[in-house]
Amino acid sequence: MNSIPLFESLLYNIVRNEVFMKLFKKLLILLLILFVIATTVLFIIGFSYYSHTLKQKPLVSRVDEVTNQEHYVSFENLSKNYIHAVIAVEDHRYYNHGAIDLIGIARAFYTNIRDGEFDEGGSTITQQVAKNIVFNQDKTLVRKLGEIFAAYDLEKNYSKDEIFAFYVNSSYFGDGYYGIYDASHGYYQKDPKDLTLDEATMLAGIPNAPSIYAPTINPDLAKKRQRHVLNKMVEYGYILQEEAASIL
Repeated sequence: MNSIPLFESLLYNIVRNEVFMKLFKKLLILLLILFVIATTVLFIIGFSYYSHTLKQKPLVSRVDEVTNQEHYVSFENLSKNYIHAVIAVEDHRYYNHGAIDLIGIARAFYTNIRDGEFDEGGSTITQQVAKNIVFNQDKTLVRKLGEIFAAYDLEKNYSKDEIFAFYVNSSYFGDGYYGIYDASHGYYQKDPKDLTLDEATMLAGIPNAPSIYAPTINPDLAKKRQRHVLNKMVEYGYILQEEAASIL
């Protein structure tokens, strides 16, 4: 006698589940459509912003302004200590990804949430070059979108070593020093190719926040940032823990 109500209950649950699954599938399709539309709109906005910026001055002209500086330092004339320090702290997968690094973005997001600090950014070195030489420093979504297109353009037309040199020659190092040549001579009275590990790791940490990490402004915070750089170099195998400890 109880078999019929039980059967009806099972049938009801099956029908209800089928209705739920249909609604769920429709919701997923709707979300996918909205995602595609939003992505397309952002793509158009970013590309339009970048195109408008290039109309004012082409990318090659902006790069030429950097490379034609009186004291432009080529990649070959940078110390290995400094190159390794910058890559370790700014973009340790630099030679293994393209213009953007989705893995790096996810890792930086997780690390910052975990540590409750914002020491790591998701931008690649190429994106930072785009910010330095193509756009202004305003932290807007539109600029960030345009920055991605500029980064792809840079990687299409220049080598990784060239882009790295663009970065260190267009960065601000605090105390009025623009570019690695001025910073190296201003802080240590020597050419960039002659920087020691101690000096290189100090300079590599400054562009992240020059107003805070410049050693002439806040020596304690500068040293804390240098410690972070050294730890990253140890983490990614550029130096031994003993070498970092000898400096710290």
